[in-house]
Order: sequence, then C-alpha cells, then structure tokens
Amino acid sequence: MRCLDVTLPTAAENLACDEALLEAAEAGEGGAALRFWEPRDPFVVLGYTNHASLEIDAPACVAAGVPVYRRISGGGTVLQGPGCLNYALILPIQPGTPLAGIATTNAFIMQRLAQALSPPHQPLRVRGFTDLTLGDRKCSGNAQRRRQRFLLFHGAFLLDADFALIQRCLRPPSRQPDYRRHRPHHAFLTNLPWPASRVKAALRHAWQAAADTRELPRERIARLIAEKYGLPAWNLKYP
Repeated sequence: MRCLDVTLPTAAENLACDEALLEAAEAGEGGAALRFWEPRDPFVVLGYTNHASLEIDAPACVAAGVPVYRRISGGGTVLQGPGCLNYALILPIQPGTPLAGIATTNAFIMQRLAQALSPPHQPLRVRGFTDLTLGDRKCSGNAQRRRQRFLLFHGAFLLDADFALIQRCLRPPSRQPDYRRHRPHHAFLTNLPWPASRVKAALRHAWQAAADTRELPRERIARLIAEKYGLPAWNLKYP
C-alpha cells in the first residue's frame, strides 16, 4: 500500500484530495493508499447530509474566522484545525471480504484502528459505530464513501484540539450516539495522548503502508475545488 504524508495549503485542497484519490483508484489510475494530513488553520466540515443551520453557530464561525466546508462522506459535523491528525484510506471493495458491505467495513476498519492505537493499559473502544473513545470520551470520528470498486474511509484523531473553539462554533449535534448522554463538546471530547508521529507509525504498520510517495492526482484536485469544494453551492447545499 502507498503512503502519502502530504498536507496541502488549504482546507478545500485537502478535502478535495481525499475524493481525488478515490476517483483515481476507481478509474484504475491508483490503488490502495493511506494518506495523512494536518490542518494549518481551523475550519468546520459538515457531513454530507448535515444542515448547516442545525450543526453550526454561523455568527460564531464568522467572528472567529472559521470557514465552513462539506465532505463527501457521512457522519457528523466537526471542527478541524491544528492538533487534529487526519488520515484517509483508499481500499478495494472485494466480494466475500469485510469491505464488501457498509456495516462490515465500519466494524473491520474501526477494530483495526482501535487495536493499532490503544495506549498501554487503557484500550480504545469503538462506540457509536465509527467513534473511538478513550474512557467514555471521543478521541476520533470516522466515516466512509463508497464507489463500485474502491472505498474511502477517513477520519481525524484529536491530539491537541482546541475544545473551546469547538464549543464556540458547533451546536450540539442534531444526532447523537447514546453514549454521549447529551454532554457538551468540551465534556465529551478528549485528546489521544500520543504525538502525531506515533499515530502515523502505528497506522502505517497496521495497514502495511510502506511505499512512500508524494504523487497526487493534482488535476482531479483542481477540478473538484472548481466544481465543488470552492463553491458555497456545495459547502452550504443544505442550509
């Protein structure tokens, strides 16, 4: 599996890159891959079907200079920024394997992530289908998008996240897993006590991603920004 440790300058480019890698694999121009990236500035990312008015405090985002984007995968709304480590897996969909279905993909990948990243004497748990928790607090959220031949499974690990800014910009989520128990963001989230380098090494080992490359589908990225991630019509398609 290829490993791409590449952070692009803007949020739009980084979000477009995940989709571009999926597109390229589907078109036979790339295969399985593991990508890492770390945001340089804060921004909000809505899940594919999330309504902005329900999930974010728009005036607070404007006051804080936090732009709003939308990703192609499901799940809830998050605030990205320094202290968040993102990963993306591009994997082939093979009949007769756990990756053949949505639920089995979730279970298979989340269990592998939990096993790879559990700190000594305090294992991570999979909660709410695609959350990782340390104790009863969430330290990672994850989601997937599927095509016919390949899937994208991506997420973020909180390592030094700004919980005050998260609390300021995000409303209580419109859909909550039972284990959250209506806790506010600052009481529900926690940081995983690992440096980014250790998380990357653990995931690379878990997925046997040994081939380093910086080759990206840049034409696809540019097109996706022009057609999607750079447009309010996409980012705020569900107001």
